[in-house]
Amino acid sequence: MEQAIIRVRMSSHDAHYGGNLVDGAKMLQLFGDVATELLIRRDGDEGLFKAYDMVEFMAPVYAGDYIEAVGEIVEEGNSSRKMKFEARKVIVPRTDISESAADILEEPIVVCRASGTCVTPKSCQRK
Repeated sequence: MEQAIIRVRMSSHDAHYGGNLVDGAKMLQLFGDVATELLIRRDGDEGLFKAYDMVEFMAPVYAGDYIEAVGEIVEEGNSSRKMKFEARKVIVPRTDISESAADILEEPIVVCRASGTCVTPKSCQRK
């Protein structure tokens, strides 16, 4: 099946808690954007996110981290699209070296996994 991917740097505006910790809801926002792209590719329409059936936060995300969010459609009904998502930390800031230093991680760190269902009404499907 086709995959979609987004890579984004978490900014200080994304930090919601002390220590520049990013709110976990930011990962769900990224998954929503990935789902939208998948639906546009599949159906020619943005569709609607109906529900998550599983969300698992696995590691903290901080301002300055680069997050790669990926998703794929794993099952299809007439209008429903079951999807799986994963968010990975791929670059981390190294403020211990300097304010602008950063490292690319040899092994990305999985920070969140989720699955859910999106719907594209039959009347909106163009493909």
